[in-house]
Amino acid sequence: MASAKRSPATRRVRYQVACSLDGYIAGPSGEFDWIIPEPEFNFDELYAQFDTLLMGRKTYEAVRSMPGVFGDKHVIVASRTLRQTDPSDVEVVGEDLEQRIVDLKKSPGSDIWLFGGGELFAQLLAWGLVDTVEPAIVPILLGGGLPLLPAPAAQYPLTLERHRAYSSGMIVLEYAVRSPAEAE
Repeated sequence: MASAKRSPATRRVRYQVACSLDGYIAGPSGEFDWIIPEPEFNFDELYAQFDTLLMGRKTYEAVRSMPGVFGDKHVIVASRTLRQTDPSDVEVVGEDLEQRIVDLKKSPGSDIWLFGGGELFAQLLAWGLVDTVEPAIVPILLGGGLPLLPAPAAQYPLTLERHRAYSSGMIVLEYAVRSPAEAE
């Protein structure tokens, strides 16, 4: 779904993620200790734009022990291995994820943060459910790791909506996702 065709009442799925300059969202072992805090970046302001966090199991397992990471947000974990009884404070979706996201986008609320997880991003992108891609480019070259968009993937045209550079060298970009048909 392209944001240009989005009705005003539709919630957006926004892939907001830290990314190395060479395109990795985590190191080879899933590490993210290379993501350093940017003093000028207002994380609280960003966080307030969402009421739902959507992530895959690996991302959930990597961040669930971090204090206050979920706050008062509704957390949805896409997983075929976790069961709803495993984490009682999150919604686990193992089947019909596409329909769950379609329904979620139509329901009242704030935007939905697709929180890490390149594989989940690729799947939602293929389903046409990602409205924006918002990488925070961290000035580091990792040389390997988990890519922003795992291969194989189709090409998707993007339209730059906003950008901001920070004194640390971090650059935050916001692109609207257009469908491949819109690019023709």
